[in-house]
Amino acid sequence: MFKKKAAATETYDREKWKAVLKCSICNGEQVAGFKNLQTGKFEEIMLIRNEAELKEFKDRYGISEISKEY
Repeated sequence: MFKKKAAATETYDREKWKAVLKCSICNGEQVAGFKNLQTGKFEEIMLIRNEAELKEFKDRYGISEISKEY
């Protein structure tokens, strides 16, 4: 009945998507995901609570640098 949201695949189209770390200035919450370069829509992939989770996200998608948006 309830399905887990289909996340971006283990690879993503670098021409259409940009890896972004959305950060809240109020409470410091961080969410890693991808922003569509054409529409600006952000797709959440995972909540980042520590450096290990950020490293896991980067390793999973082969990302060396990730930009932050507030």
